[in-house]
Amino acid sequence: MRQSAVLLCLILLAWAVPVRAQTEIHRCIGTNGSAVFTDQPCAALQATPVSPAATPANDIPPATAPPTLCAASLGALRQSVIDAFASHDANRMAGLMLWSGYGRGAAIADIRSLDELMKQPLLDVDTPGDPAPGNGPPAAAVATSGTASFPPPGIPPDPPTANAQLVLHTAGNDGSGSPRELRFNVVSRAGCLWLRNAD
Repeated sequence: MRQSAVLLCLILLAWAVPVRAQTEIHRCIGTNGSAVFTDQPCAALQATPVSPAATPANDIPPATAPPTLCAASLGALRQSVIDAFASHDANRMAGLMLWSGYGRGAAIADIRSLDELMKQPLLDVDTPGDPAPGNGPPAAAVATSGTASFPPPGIPPDPPTANAQLVLHTAGNDGSGSPRELRFNVVSRAGCLWLRNAD
């Protein structure tokens, strides 16, 4: 009997504690200009009350739909790779890649190798079999132009040719000065063009 009374008291105590914790929090600016959060009215602390931040109205729809951020063409994919190298951003480069079929360990290893790759200067990006992008201005000039095109909503990109590739030429990191070449297959999925490691 005594155990059940103690258990009942503990349950009532546990139930009452959260109720006490739900008192109003007053947001104030103290006399020294610092923020003060208290359970007492601001006037009791000689502080100025501050109203909580207004929540934005969600009844206004956005003016335009957000753009699709994937490459619509080989030229746009090429430009996205150049931009990733210009900012030395391995995550941005990884965002251009199709990762389906990778195991966790393989994906982590590839992202680490991308991080090392981003530390090297990009010499050229070539698209064999597609003469237009490869004959454009050098990579350094294109990197500052920022003219990549993205697909309009609902319009799929032209599919790449069966063996479309993007070939990256970077400075070697072995100290020999010879350039390094990396090949990526170009794959069309979900209305976008993606890179996949060429084995």
